Amino acid sequence: MDFFIVSASIFDMALVDSDLKVLKILRMLRTLRPLRFLTHNVGLKLIVNALISSVGGIVNVLLVVAVVFLIFAIIGVNLFAGKFFYCSIDPYLLHTQLDCEYSGGSWELYDHNFDRTGRAFLTFFIIASLEGWPDIMVQAVEAKGEDEGPELG
Repeated sequence: MDFFIVSASIFDMALVDSDLKVLKILRMLRTLRPLRFLTHNVGLKLIVNALISSVGGIVNVLLVVAVVFLIFAIIGVNLFAGKFFYCSIDPYLLHTQLDCEYSGGSWELYDHNFDRTGRAFLTFFIIASLEGWPDIMVQAVEAKGEDEGPELG
């Protein structure tokens, strides 16, 4: 490993004036320089080997979580499809697309919605990460009906 990293660095320094795409890959190999420290530190080598050997278990857990998210995404589509629309002018007074466009506004869909399974999957990922979930919760609570704007709950 040390030989590979050092030889790639020397080769990169020798061709510093060239503008080849292959050199970009060699420059990215510079990020591997700290890995040379692994050969000298036994404890750190043990930790890295443990992390690499646990990748299979982590992938299995991620697959199970993805299946659970998919189940909830399908339920979310069944419950909330078409209910996350709002008017750009006054979302709490103009409840239909016709009223909104007649008043000069545009009928829009919230970024995080449940109209498609993929978008619902992403919405549940955002909820699970605890970043932005209050906005999605308020949108779900204020959802009135399909193709209708929100109503203060």
